[in-house]
Amino acid sequence: MTVQDRINTYWTGRAPGYDDYQQRPERLAADREAWAAIWARALPTAPADVLDVGTGTGQVAMVLAGLGHRVTATDLAEGMLERARRHAATVPNGPVVLRGDAVDPDFPAGTFDAVTSRYLMWTLREPAVAVANWVRLLRPGGTVAVVDSTWFPEGLENASENFTDHYDTEVRARLPLAAATSIDQTVEVLAQAGLADVTVTPLTSIYELDQRFGVAPGHEHQMQFLISGQR
Repeated sequence: MTVQDRINTYWTGRAPGYDDYQQRPERLAADREAWAAIWARALPTAPADVLDVGTGTGQVAMVLAGLGHRVTATDLAEGMLERARRHAATVPNGPVVLRGDAVDPDFPAGTFDAVTSRYLMWTLREPAVAVANWVRLLRPGGTVAVVDSTWFPEGLENASENFTDHYDTEVRARLPLAAATSIDQTVEVLAQAGLADVTVTPLTSIYELDQRFGVAPGHEHQMQFLISGQR
């Protein structure tokens, strides 16, 4: 199996539990409201053509579609795609969910007004190559906007999740941001891809929701960040 195959297998196995946790009813409405405000500020005025890479079970794609954007969502983990398609089918004008590689999206140059991702950068092989390809997909003035954090600053081998069967030494060696100790490392990837006006926004609304509702088992309460730039 390739490095990406092992990552895909891990997230296919995680998909049901991951999705159920994201959809838990006691937090769902507050999450949707908070994330809608975050993405509305980050992206061009709707309707815009948006590509959500590494969409997972489609939470971001669904929020973007709810804001009135025309959303294409891609992932490589079949379990995640199954859940994303299920969610997309529940709403009119839902995201178009496709199997696709976030590192090398198979779309013509200048197809989108924005490219988004959430919780992808840390587990992305070749992030510099990926972001350069996202920039290529943008129309002039388009936006790349990603959300992530420094989830595993002490290394994935110390993570509480059972990563090691799939995120082995070879896989971890191919993920430059997996053990990032500062969000500045992600900022630098976007800046080096040629994006202008790269900004970092601490997501205090999500931090406060985590304080109120708690975080996933084994995770620490920590700040997430929106990093964005323009072509």
